[in-house]
Amino acid sequence: MKALRPWFLALLILALAPVSAALADCTDPPGPAVNWRRCIFDRLDFTNVDLTGAELRDASFYRADMSGSRFEKVKAFRAKFVNAILAGAKFPGADLREADFTKANLSAADLVGADLRRARLFEANLRDSDLTGAKLDGADMARVDLSGAIWKDGKRICAEGSIGRCN
Repeated sequence: MKALRPWFLALLILALAPVSAALADCTDPPGPAVNWRRCIFDRLDFTNVDLTGAELRDASFYRADMSGSRFEKVKAFRAKFVNAILAGAKFPGADLREADFTKANLSAADLVGADLRRARLFEANLRDSDLTGAKLDGADMARVDLSGAIWKDGKRICAEGSIGRCN
C-alpha cells in the first residue's frame, strides 16, 4: 500500500493541474490575456487598461469606468457592461455575442469587426463610434443613439438624431 501512495499523489496532481490552470483568478490585475471569466467588477475604475485577448465570459462590469481601454479580440460572451462607461474603448475583432450594454456609454468606441450578435444595446450611446464590419444580427438596438456613428458597411455615417437605427 505504501508503494502506491507516491503514484496516487502524482496521478492526483496531474489530474488537477489542467483544471486549476483553466480557472479564473478574479484577483489578477488587468492585463492582456487575463482570465476574468465569471468575475464581478461592478463600479470599479479600469480606465485605459489593456485587456487584449482577455477571457471575460459572463463577467460583470456594471457601472464600471473602462474609458479608453483596449479589448482587441477579447472573449466577452454574455458579459455585462450595464451602465458602464466605455467611451473611446477599442473592441476590434472582439467576441461580444449576447453581451449586455444596456445604457452603456460607447461614444467614439472602435467596434470594427466586433461580433455583437444578439447583444443588448438598449439605450446605449454609440455616438461617433465605428461599427465597420460589426456583426449586429439579432442585436437589441432599441433606443440606441447612433448619431455620427460609422455604420457597419464602413461608408455610411449615421445622421444626427439616429435613434434605434442608422439614418
